[in-house]
Amino acid sequence: MDFITIAFLAVAAFLAFKMFAPARGVKKIDTATLKQNLGDRNRYYLDVRTPGEFKGNHIKGFKNIPLQTLPTQLDKLPRDKEIVVICQSGMRSKRAAQLLKKNGFNNITEVSGGMSAWR
Repeated sequence: MDFITIAFLAVAAFLAFKMFAPARGVKKIDTATLKQNLGDRNRYYLDVRTPGEFKGNHIKGFKNIPLQTLPTQLDKLPRDKEIVVICQSGMRSKRAAQLLKKNGFNNITEVSGGMSAWR
């Protein structure tokens, strides 16, 4: 392999890792664990999908704040509770978790597999 091919593969591997690795300091849970924890008053349940996705199917107890509007609605989120974030597959919830971390939220949990894994 030549240098350009190796460099390209290295960059692609790095980007794939950054895309799928959990945000630093963010916990992950599966949907089975989520089912056990639902209704816990020490947690705030946040669904970052679009209003249409949320209306079509959602988990009772989750509040809908779409990812694209989340930066302007951070003041609606409690800082004294664990925030459990879900989306459709896990990509938007990861971005939401990163945004929350950057804005001083410390107790964040992503739901692995999102609504696609919910049964």
